[in-house]
Amino acid sequence: MEDGRCKLGLRAKHELVVLIESGESFRAAAAALKVSPATAHRWWHRWQSATAAQRASGECLTARRPIPASCPWALSDEAERAILHARATTNWGAMRLTWLTGRHRSTICKVLRRHGVSQRRRQPVRQTTKRYEWARAGALLHIDAFSIPKFDHPGHWATGDRSKHGRPGGLGKTVVIGVVDDHTRLAYCELHASENAANVSATLTRAAAWMRDQGCGAVEAVMSDNAKCYAISAVFRDALLRLGARHILTPPLHAPLERQDLCLRFAVSSGWAARLPAPAGLTQAEGVPRERVAPVRPGLRVPFDRLACVRFVGQWGAGGPAKLT
Repeated sequence: MEDGRCKLGLRAKHELVVLIESGESFRAAAAALKVSPATAHRWWHRWQSATAAQRASGECLTARRPIPASCPWALSDEAERAILHARATTNWGAMRLTWLTGRHRSTICKVLRRHGVSQRRRQPVRQTTKRYEWARAGALLHIDAFSIPKFDHPGHWATGDRSKHGRPGGLGKTVVIGVVDDHTRLAYCELHASENAANVSATLTRAAAWMRDQGCGAVEAVMSDNAKCYAISAVFRDALLRLGARHILTPPLHAPLERQDLCLRFAVSSGWAARLPAPAGLTQAEGVPRERVAPVRPGLRVPFDRLACVRFVGQWGAGGPAKLT
């Protein structure tokens, strides 16, 4: 390893030892090449201790790496292998490995950098969702709601005209309160004016009774978001007590768990409601047929492909649900 800034290069070192071999003193040879006598003495003794092959290749005149020949406090190979094994097994950082290996953080960093594993490895595929499913039909029910605006004329989806001329707004909205079975994806929906404790409790009670008529078992748990009509409502809590079910609240800002709303929006928006023109004065959801049944395919793993039925009941629950045929 030669430094380009060094004045005494490989050719100058060879000339230095040639002058000394020719009979020049160390001081005279050093003065000829403008170096110190100690430098001339060092390179001369390296030349004398080298073999013929090292002299021919010039290896004895090259600069050595600034690494000590021995270090009393250096880690043994076994200790370094223990650190590398802990890193490969856990993929932890240096700070967490201090607890596992008993070494200082700086020592672990040096060992990892020396072996080229200082950067933590990444997973091949990052997990963004957590799939889950209860094994028995009717054991877990998801309840959620979303609002759909009312309109009296078809919009640009049906007509292709995006101008709002002659299209009055402010007609209100209708709230779709839906209950979805976790195992069969059986959905029960009711249309209400608002999402309050009384409406969601009544919808849950009627949905549980209707799902029992379809062959589902007893309700063990109900999952909902953290809306006040679910989380702190005494009316909703009494409805759960009558059903004998416990309440599961999804963690805040945890979208992968809130899939009941996705099932409802898929069924209403993508499944049938967006494909059928609604009569005047009705919402999109009210334009859907009262009952639309798709064949049950429990062997599929995709929830939307296993959507069995979406049952819509009128604005105040009129008409009542009917059994599936």
